[in-house]
Amino acid sequence: MATTTFPASSAENELTQRVAANLAALRARISAAGRDPSSVRVVAVTKTFGPEAVLAAWAAGLGAVGENYLVELETKRAALGELAVAWHYLGALQSNKIARVAAVADVICSLSRVKEIDRLRELASTSKLYVQVDFTRAPERNGADPSDVGALVARARADGLAVCGLMTVAPADPAGAARAFEETARLADALALEERSMGMSDDLELACRWGSTEVRVGRALFGPRPPRAAHPSPNMGEPVAPRGEMHERQDT
Repeated sequence: MATTTFPASSAENELTQRVAANLAALRARISAAGRDPSSVRVVAVTKTFGPEAVLAAWAAGLGAVGENYLVELETKRAALGELAVAWHYLGALQSNKIARVAAVADVICSLSRVKEIDRLRELASTSKLYVQVDFTRAPERNGADPSDVGALVARARADGLAVCGLMTVAPADPAGAARAFEETARLADALALEERSMGMSDDLELACRWGSTEVRVGRALFGPRPPRAAHPSPNMGEPVAPRGEMHERQDT
């Protein structure tokens, strides 16, 4: 396969250097939490950043990129289609957009309902799937109740889908986060699921101590996020947030 090259401006070179330095600091944090950094995948969450952030993450050696908003995922993947990264969709799934998500996401991290499984089966989706687990029981939060996770995984497996892990967005308080990470790891073990996508910029050490295989990091790699309005939908202005996305703690 030919090597992909993208011309870089001085600003993009500076961003690449900054991301590489921040990634080294992240790996030091993972190591300080008692984990081998090579055992924990870092997903670079580039929501509201432009394609240059994806390029900077790739240049720093990261092979996975996460997006919360479908329009951004579609736009960036189209612009950087030859780039050798796995694209993770982190946002809540809307039934009328699942086909679009499945067309561009290598990994869908937010499966939480039977009707989403049914639609992905109809599409013969080959995306890898994580079931999202919610421990808050807040109606505005995306994710399945822990008691429903086993049945969802069994249904997805029976339908021939590639369910391979669990994902959770932990509560902000450390005690609540620890309980969420412990229970997610326990569920993953019980269901023989390898991937545990747990931990973000502010709680990745705790997640790593509970066995996370994947942390989703934005601010700690790229710095403060630009305003969302900087990346409007080309068709209708500011996109409408999917179910649960408006209120869910999504700042990684």
